[in-house]
Amino acid sequence: MEYLPSDHIRFSESRTTVVFLNQAALPNHVEWKQTADRQEMYDAIKKLEVRGAPAIGIFAAYCLAVLAKNYPISDIVGFGQRFHEDAQFLVSSRPTAVNLSWATGRMENVFLNTASLGLDRVKAALDEEALRIHEEDIGMCSRIAENGLSLLRAGDGILTHCNAGPLATSRYGTALGPILLGQERGYNFHVYADETRPLLQGARLTAFELSNAGVDTTLICDNMAGLAMRQGKIQAVLVGCDRVARNGDMANKIGTSQVAVLAAFYQIPFYVCCPASTFDGNIATGNDIIIEERDPEEIRSLYYKEPMAPMGVKCFNPAFDVTDHRLVSAYITDRGVIRPPFNENLASTFT
Repeated sequence: MEYLPSDHIRFSESRTTVVFLNQAALPNHVEWKQTADRQEMYDAIKKLEVRGAPAIGIFAAYCLAVLAKNYPISDIVGFGQRFHEDAQFLVSSRPTAVNLSWATGRMENVFLNTASLGLDRVKAALDEEALRIHEEDIGMCSRIAENGLSLLRAGDGILTHCNAGPLATSRYGTALGPILLGQERGYNFHVYADETRPLLQGARLTAFELSNAGVDTTLICDNMAGLAMRQGKIQAVLVGCDRVARNGDMANKIGTSQVAVLAAFYQIPFYVCCPASTFDGNIATGNDIIIEERDPEEIRSLYYKEPMAPMGVKCFNPAFDVTDHRLVSAYITDRGVIRPPFNENLASTFT
């Protein structure tokens, strides 16, 4: 079976640019890009050329390391101010996924801890931290895959929403990790992949990854999930997430909360796969999560030869929704499977 490489985000050989696979061009074109430009880095995240919460964090770490090499600044105070400004600029590209601010925060801490050693040491330490963040993600994905597979049975029908595979992370992905590991071990899952309107991450990316790995995959429209559940085709739901509040509410790609409601009605386990870095202990509930709103044209005209809605019609295009913690059967994390009560068990696991 073929996986996308875990280095679909990486330094160039000279470590002076960031190289990345343009997810916006998939599945029809495999396009590699590289940049050392601050605005291009911001745009790559904003325009979903790099997407998936862990992948965004990895990308931002590499970006900050590259940007730091090019500062025409010799004093440490000016360097630190510029570095902080660049970190905040990248974070502003997509505010919902906590991994972005988590990774940039780690890079800023490296600067603070090495500033007294001189700029050459600072820049080397930033390179080392970016590589460490990436390596940690590969290990994290493997642990999530193992923990998730323990909850599944051979032959299960599994519903996915959006994309949380290698493209969104590193080696296995989060929500796709148990599926891909199960494929290696002969579990013979059948996956029903929601297309995930309006950006079609399920159709363009999840179906692409699973098909490349040889997984038995059926693509469905988002509004077909309920019927698939009613007909007994689904035994488990696996989704990723971008931020988890202290009480267990979580934000993920728009449409996730509807899948969770359906799963609860049909008594199908709804599992959320995520790393420890996705837990945000600074927010109490999902009401505190900032929901990114995107260009209305993604609904009205993107991917269509002609617009599919009247000119001037209002469009509401939130990128994420919040799933109530009462709808989550368990969090599958790199530190184990966490079950309710989440307000106690999440905190004891991640703090």
